[in-house]
Amino acid sequence: MAQAFEGQPSVELVLGMGTGEPKVPLERTEFVRADQTYSILNRIVRATRVDTVVHTFLVTNSSSVTRRALHEVNVIGTLNLLAAAGAAGTSVRHVVVKSSTHVYGSSPRDPAWFDEGAHRNAPVTTQLERSLLEVESLVDDFAEDNPHVAVTVLRFANVLGSDIVTPISTDLRRRLLPAIAGYDPLVQFVEEDDVVRSLEHVTLNRIAGRFNVAGAGKLPWSEVAHLAGAHLLPLSPIAPRLTCAPLLRLARLELPAELEALARYGRGVDTSRLLQTGFSYRYTTAGTVRSFARANNLRRSVGEGPVYRYERDLEQFFRHSRAVTREGE
Repeated sequence: MAQAFEGQPSVELVLGMGTGEPKVPLERTEFVRADQTYSILNRIVRATRVDTVVHTFLVTNSSSVTRRALHEVNVIGTLNLLAAAGAAGTSVRHVVVKSSTHVYGSSPRDPAWFDEGAHRNAPVTTQLERSLLEVESLVDDFAEDNPHVAVTVLRFANVLGSDIVTPISTDLRRRLLPAIAGYDPLVQFVEEDDVVRSLEHVTLNRIAGRFNVAGAGKLPWSEVAHLAGAHLLPLSPIAPRLTCAPLLRLARLELPAELEALARYGRGVDTSRLLQTGFSYRYTTAGTVRSFARANNLRRSVGEGPVYRYERDLEQFFRHSRAVTREGE
């Protein structure tokens, strides 16, 4: 996102915050290390007078953090972010939140397509879904209390791409995809470049509202494995994460609770509302899987490329030293 905004002349300042160092080279983005609850954001907003906050830090993979950290990052972090954006005298006029279609859940009673006004049909059963629903409730309250601020929520389908790491991408890179025996649901994906492009689109055009984001079409779970060059690993339909835990560990596969439900019942979301704003996708769901497969095959053939390492002192030298010329860089 920072790289995308850097390429926009209309964007005067790009400020990045995170718990780790940047993983890509940035030319004019200022970076501040923060804790996972955004506790410093209120001071940053007051000091910089930024007018837009793009919240991309929500955890959507429950296997990557503890239950406590999941709540702290998603709920407490969002609460602090919204408090900073809505403080008295704030300069913020637009808040964009990167959410997930996990808020709809997955159940046998689901419609073929969820639109943005639809409600989930099954009770909340996972900590991840509960935290995401709580986040969206906080955002709704913020929008009601701050009518002068444009508020945008993008609900993304499962993401695949050459760089992003998710439970599904991890499994597919190992050429195995866990499957619930007797089920072959229809699912959607969105390509990581379309994730960035859609966030950029609503931010630069200051488009408010709630939008589903997913590549066109749905694929059977088995076809996802086929297109990615992977094999299905059938698991017991009865408590598969518990009964098949030794097999999953042996194969080094990930099957968090939210992914188990998806592998059983699938999910489809209607994306017409975002298309009506003028956004166009580069990848369909099938195209997303094929693009991932090509990148994965290339990585297996030639190995990983060079890894960028952020070094604060060196970055500051290149940005601000009079000794550095553009030709020298």
